[in-house]
Amino acid sequence: MSTSAPAKVPAPDQPGGAPVFGALDRYFKISERGSTLAREVRGGFATFFAMAYIIVLNPIILSSAKDMYGHQLDHGQLVTATAVTAAFTTLLMGVIGNVPIALAAGLGVNSVVALQLAPRMSWPDAMGMVVLAGFVVMLLVATGLRERVMNAVPHGLRKSISIGIGLFIMLIGLVDSGFVSRIPDAAHTTVPLQLGGDGHLDGWPVLVFVLGALLTLVLLVRKVSGAILISIVSMTVLALIINAVATVPSWGLTTPKWPGNPVATPDFGLLGKVSLFGGFDKVGVLTGVLFVFTVLLSCFFDAMGTIMGVGDEARLTDAQGQLPGINKVLFVDGIAVAAGGASSSSATTCFVESTAGVGEGARTGFANLVTGALFALALFLTPVATMVPSQAATPALLAVGFLILAGSVKEIDWSDYTIAIPAFVTMLMMPFTYSITNGIGMGFITFVVLRLAAGRAREIPVPMYVVSAVFAFYYLMPALGLT
Repeated sequence: MSTSAPAKVPAPDQPGGAPVFGALDRYFKISERGSTLAREVRGGFATFFAMAYIIVLNPIILSSAKDMYGHQLDHGQLVTATAVTAAFTTLLMGVIGNVPIALAAGLGVNSVVALQLAPRMSWPDAMGMVVLAGFVVMLLVATGLRERVMNAVPHGLRKSISIGIGLFIMLIGLVDSGFVSRIPDAAHTTVPLQLGGDGHLDGWPVLVFVLGALLTLVLLVRKVSGAILISIVSMTVLALIINAVATVPSWGLTTPKWPGNPVATPDFGLLGKVSLFGGFDKVGVLTGVLFVFTVLLSCFFDAMGTIMGVGDEARLTDAQGQLPGINKVLFVDGIAVAAGGASSSSATTCFVESTAGVGEGARTGFANLVTGALFALALFLTPVATMVPSQAATPALLAVGFLILAGSVKEIDWSDYTIAIPAFVTMLMMPFTYSITNGIGMGFITFVVLRLAAGRAREIPVPMYVVSAVFAFYYLMPALGLT
């Protein structure tokens, strides 16, 4: 009889328990980054549920607009284009970039395409300009300029970008859930938001959000594995029950109702419907270049902020605050912008809701394989994928927003006003202007101005001068009559 200790068997959720898991572990560095296969899977699911609303919202925004000929994009084709592009780019980021950052059609830039570009040209022309913006992003990555800009951002500003994103996604969660709402302009008030729909918390949907937020926070405090995903699933089930037994006037974009026919047939009719340079014939070279620049600026800095924020939150950055392999991540982001235009789903970019997956423990690109696969599945099961109401998914954003703040705010040097004030501007302007790009731009400009005023010009990296000048020009464009 052998007296040696029995061989240690890997736990079911640990990579390395079988050859295939060992290969996945080595490629994605799951164990090296302190994660497990189970966490990556949970993170992938959490990210998908937190951003699945884009399958509903992006087609609504784009299909409601008309081009200069009065043509509208088909809603069903937009659903397919949005899902297939999100699936492709998210999978690509996972395999090449190896970061838990999912991608889909960017909110904000899709409104620019629908309301600024399309009315001046045809839809293929407008999407062609998005493709050109993606090519420029890839060129900036290939020349190293984009990485230089990211590396030039001072540590305190980097942390403020993370905090701003945390505050921003918390506000997104509160608004999308209906916990707070926009006061109609007809009210003639300077207060933009109010509690609930009429100054009070009322209705079953808000109750689902409140219970989901409390459940998520309690599970986090208790350090329960899968806290965010457990909350999303539990609240979806509760919402399904409530919707079946009670009369609910509106759940917002998605109604928690099991579809009569859960299978949908994808329509790929919009893929490839693009004209690269046709828009310049319609609006002229200068205006065309400015349109491409507008799309580029939004995509460039929205993604930059998200990559920084998610990278910091996932603890993937090194001692200098830089993300190893960043060029691969940035190049995939450029491909994503172009792919969004090529599919007519508008520019695709990194989604800040990826923090939901990070909060669930995701640390590698394997989580993206799960999220991307779910988007691919949504091509055929769109009615099921869009069944999760925002009230069930948005508590995750509230919890993750807190986690980001708790981990980053103490790392800013608040005694140095030349960094503290720009950091303060950055973190507040993101939620207050509902834009990551605006927060970064205003923070950068403030940083350069204050360092110059303090006689510390030599401490300003050259890329910060250039980027701040670009932002200043961007904000002055309306006054100069260039929009």
